[in-house]
Amino acid sequence: MSETSPPQIDTSAPHNARIWNYWLGGKDNYPVDREMGEQIRSFFPEIVDNAVADRQFLVRAVTHLARDEGVRQFLDIGTGLPTLNNTHEVAQSVAPDARVVYVDNDPLVLTHARALLTGTDEGVTDYVDADLRDPDAILAAASRTLDLSRPVALMLLGVVNFVADDAEVRSILDRLLGALAPGSFLVVSHPTDDLDHDRAHQVAAAWNESGTPKLTIRSARGIAALFDGLELLEPGVVSCSLWRPDPTEVGEVRPVSEYGGVARKA
Repeated sequence: MSETSPPQIDTSAPHNARIWNYWLGGKDNYPVDREMGEQIRSFFPEIVDNAVADRQFLVRAVTHLARDEGVRQFLDIGTGLPTLNNTHEVAQSVAPDARVVYVDNDPLVLTHARALLTGTDEGVTDYVDADLRDPDAILAAASRTLDLSRPVALMLLGVVNFVADDAEVRSILDRLLGALAPGSFLVVSHPTDDLDHDRAHQVAAAWNESGTPKLTIRSARGIAALFDGLELLEPGVVSCSLWRPDPTEVGEVRPVSEYGGVARKA
């Protein structure tokens, strides 16, 4: 990453990355973020389960791609704040030579990425300060670290839900996937209203009143449409907790209102 002046961090409004960090038990958040996190948890206590299940989905998906599919390149857009089991840690624990590029546009994420997102000696970990809505800038910057003529896992966990317009989402996905080699993968997680429609939209309304960026909830069908034209891996688009759950886990695996899927570009 090139050296720039310290980014300006707005602590006056709650921000998704910092609230997610709070729900995951992290310390990189501010009172305004904790207040919003508790407000949502007061009427939707399962939101913490959503956050944990989303992170566990990331671990299982990246492990599968690195171990079983031979993927050695990961483009993780909407990185969020560093916490346990980040993409590069999971990928490089399986394949030390894995190359990972993180993308986010939150100043606090940028600050911590510089300090924390360091990988193995054999691999490469880099960070790009860019917005999902600017796929050309992302691809140009990522190509300095990744070989886009070889398969890449495109990771979009909890970020597509901050683009409200379906046509814009489709345009972004087409541009990103179109630049990636055959044999690449798309990994998406996204909040859904299929399990509890009213409370899901209550969360969105509370969030959008003061939080940034604005949140969009989609149906399972709407989330599945993100994978159009790709080959979905089993078990398809399901609750993140039900995507190839760890068979050694004790107790019942409960569905959460965060759906995910993994698909291959033919």
